[in-house]
Formats: sequence, structure tokens, C-alpha cells
Amino acid sequence: MDHMNVPLLEKKQYYKDCPGCKVEQENELNQGLSILKLFIIWMVVLSSSLPITSLFPFLYFVVRDFNVAKEEADISYYAGYLGSSYMLARSLTAVILGMVSDRYGRKPVIILGIISVVIFNTLFGLSTSYWMAIITRFLLGSLNGVLGPVKAYASELFREEHQAIGLSTCSAAWGIGLIIGPALGGYLAQPAEKYPQIFTKDSFWDKFPYFLPCFIISGLALIVAIACIWIPETVHNFDSNESTDADVLENGSKIVEKEKNVQKNENLFKNWPLMSSIIAYCVFSLHDVAYQEVFSLWAVSPPRLGGLSFTTDDVGNVLSISGLALVIYQLFIYPSVEKACGPIAFARITGIFSIPILQSYPFIAMLSGISLYIVISIASILKNVMSVTIITGLFLIQNRVVEQHQRGAANGISLTAMSLFNAIGPAAGGTM
Repeated sequence: MDHMNVPLLEKKQYYKDCPGCKVEQENELNQGLSILKLFIIWMVVLSSSLPITSLFPFLYFVVRDFNVAKEEADISYYAGYLGSSYMLARSLTAVILGMVSDRYGRKPVIILGIISVVIFNTLFGLSTSYWMAIITRFLLGSLNGVLGPVKAYASELFREEHQAIGLSTCSAAWGIGLIIGPALGGYLAQPAEKYPQIFTKDSFWDKFPYFLPCFIISGLALIVAIACIWIPETVHNFDSNESTDADVLENGSKIVEKEKNVQKNENLFKNWPLMSSIIAYCVFSLHDVAYQEVFSLWAVSPPRLGGLSFTTDDVGNVLSISGLALVIYQLFIYPSVEKACGPIAFARITGIFSIPILQSYPFIAMLSGISLYIVISIASILKNVMSVTIITGLFLIQNRVVEQHQRGAANGISLTAMSLFNAIGPAAGGTM
């Protein structure tokens, strides 16, 4: 009988008017997976990630149009710093925004981040100088710290058995955003040149040739920001010492709350499972963002500089195929393989196999015609599938090794470290 009573002793108390308690109680009553919650996570992360890499396909051209580079070979150098400004800014504010989300809730930080996309991504599209572009990207990065709080949010919004799919939705949406962003940038940049029958010469769209992709992404972000007004909050706002029995919706032992108070002062930097997963996450994130930028720059560069001489449409085509394949993989293949292997073992295997794929890229440049398109598309699909697999496994660890009251700060540390590495990625990649 004592053994049967243990689960009851560990049940948390539910308090009236506590949003975190309402979410937990709803999860206890409804054991099924909510597609609506998955869609919320998907759209929040997607609208936050689209502006990060949407400029990569036209980064070369926008820097060229600003006339800051004295020689053609210097364009990639300036493009690298413009690409890094977002990540550098995010590294300065991610921990603060994570702590704010722990104290005041995930929802306000998520809404702030998406509104920053609406404002500063639009202004970036209207940039008339290199420094205006740098400043708007920096301000966007400093306020768009959505990824940290939304990872914590995804792990709190679902029952424990559904947390893997919640966090994989987060990483998949992030991965899709990093792919669709450049595809949108590739298709919609310079519309007066590509679609003269719709966008006439000497019109607004000709004067601001890179505004259209920014406008579309900001429009989506505005819709998501409005929809986020109605999403549930997951952070608890009760004080267990002050609450009375009348406030409790379901009685239980106070053991859980006491344990929470003991752990409140735990130093996150001494949490080795968290720190080791953050280190691995930083390495793979650096790898990803450098790849995303260098791939686009390499693809549009002329053959005499070692590039493929692709148009922005060609880059958009390759990335769109990768995005479609990634959605299919995440929905139908990843969940079953992750159950069989576990997230960490699966991430290790894909990490090893990503090395020979990247090493093959210089040899792919020797191809031409349809064979080049086919091979580069397959390589891009494999690279992006492996990236999402690794990052999802690391997300799961980071959110399972800390308590809720430290989850925002933990994800903030992760996002800060990742952003610093990502700031190095485009600058180093572009310079090299």
C-alpha cells in the first residue's frame, strides 16, 4: 500500500488563477497530443527564424549595391559582418530575456520577440546604407530572443511523453525557417528585375529591391504576434508559502515545492549535463550558420572565385527542395527512429556522417548542368536532416536537466553561447 501511495505524495498542488497550474492540470486530464499546441510552437519559431537567414541569398548583392567594398573579392568580407550583427546582438541579451521569461512568463518575451521582427526586419528591407542595415539587424537580434523561452515553453506545454515531439517541432520549425528564409530571399529579392510584368522599373520595389522578402516575413510575424495574445502561459505565479488551502484545486504533499526551494540557488554553470549539451549545441550551431551563409555565397559566386554561378532563384530552388524533405522527415521518419535509438545515440551517428557530406562539396562544384542540380540538392537534404536530428537531441537534454524556475535562464545561456558562436560563423565563413 505504501508503494501505491508514493505517486500521490509527489503530485503537485494546483492553485487557482495560476496559469502554469492550469496547463499542468489540463495535461493531466487530456493525455492526447494537441495538434493546435504543435502548430503554435511551429508558427512562433518559424516567424522568429525566417529573418535570420532570409538575407543570405541576396547578401552579396545588397553589400555590392551599398558600394562599401573597394574590390569584388571584399564583398564577402563585409557581408560576413552584416550576417553576424544579428547573432552578436542576440548573445548580449539572451540570458536577460531568459531570466525575464522565468520571472514574468514565457508569453511576454515571445510576443516581444515577434513584434521586433515586424518592426526591425521591415526597416532592414528599407535600408539605404550599409550602416543602417547593420543597426537594424543588431536591434532585431537584441530583442528577438524567442528561441530560448520557446524551447522552455515547448517542454512545459506538453505532457512528458509528448515533450520529444514538442521540442522536435521547435527544432524542425527552426530548421525549416533557416531553409525557407533563404528560399524567400532568393525568390523575392530584386522583384523588378525578375518579375517586370508585376513590379515595374523605377517603382518603389525597384528603389528598394530587397524589401519584398522582408515585407512578407514581417507580415507573417504580425499575424503570429496577434495570435499569441491568446496562447496559454506556462510559468507558475503562486507563492506556496502564502497560498491558503482555499486556493488549492487539488491537495497533495508539499514535498515537491520544498524540493523546488532547495534547488532554486543551484548554479547552472555547475550542471554538467546542461553545460556539455550547450557546448555540443554551440559547435553544431556554428557549423550550421556558417554552412547556411557560405552555401548561398558560394552558390551565387562566379566560377572564377570557385562558385556555382547560380542565380538567387537557383539557390531558392535547392533550399525549397531541402525544406520539403525536412518536413517529411520530421513528421514521418524522425519520431520512430528516435524511439528506437534514443535522441543522443541518433545525434552521434548523424554527426559522424555529416563530415564526409560536407567534404564532398568542393567536388560537387566540378559538376555542371542537371547532374549538378541533382547532386547539390541531395547533399543539401542530407545536411539539413542531420542538423535537425542533432539539435533536437540536444534540446531534449537541455530542458530535462533543469527545473522550471531555471529553464528560461538555462535556455538563455544556451542561446547566448550559440549566438556568440553563430556571430563568429558568418564573419569567419565570409572572410574565408
